[in-house]
Amino acid sequence: MGFTLPPRMNNNPSADNVRSLVARKDAIEAEMEAQFSILQSNAVTMDTPLVDPEGFPRADIDVWAVRHARVRIIELRNDHKALMDKIMVALQEVYDPTAQSQPPSTSDSSENSASESGPQPFARVDGVAPGSPAATAGLLREDLILSFGPLTKSSFATSSLQPLAELVAAQENQELIIEVLRSNDQRMRLAFVPRRGWGGRGLLGCHIVPYTA
Repeated sequence: MGFTLPPRMNNNPSADNVRSLVARKDAIEAEMEAQFSILQSNAVTMDTPLVDPEGFPRADIDVWAVRHARVRIIELRNDHKALMDKIMVALQEVYDPTAQSQPPSTSDSSENSASESGPQPFARVDGVAPGSPAATAGLLREDLILSFGPLTKSSFATSSLQPLAELVAAQENQELIIEVLRSNDQRMRLAFVPRRGWGGRGLLGCHIVPYTA
């Protein structure tokens, strides 16, 4: 997936932990690809019946290999999901070490009035492609981003949005929750699933630029 951390974090223990977790993720994905190739070589999917209409094991495929591959794929998917959760926590420690000490929000509403004491915007949505994951999530042009997964304004030491791009790459096909500030002073939480193959460029299909008040 091409996930990297900036060189300035080469001697950062938290960053080293992220790299280790990402290496394990890549290994899991490689094994999953190998297991799926077994299914492909037998022209079956995870749901294709392995018995013929009379209830006997199909003679045109390697039933044992397919069954073994299916079981392993399920195990690897579970491992992958658990590992992605760990990567999310590790990324938070890299980019915002103080975030874990902050008290969680007590609001259960997905839409709240903005206040000066809340998180401050660090990026602005400059464009959203029709039919993209961003459009599906409800993101609008001129939305101001207050939080992006574990990232907040304090996660960015410079005006570069590189940490955001790295997070999106690491979370491909995994849900991300972001909080935005709309022009009517309303905060909204939106759920993204960064993915390829939606018909356009990038994993989100939106253009995000740094924002300064």
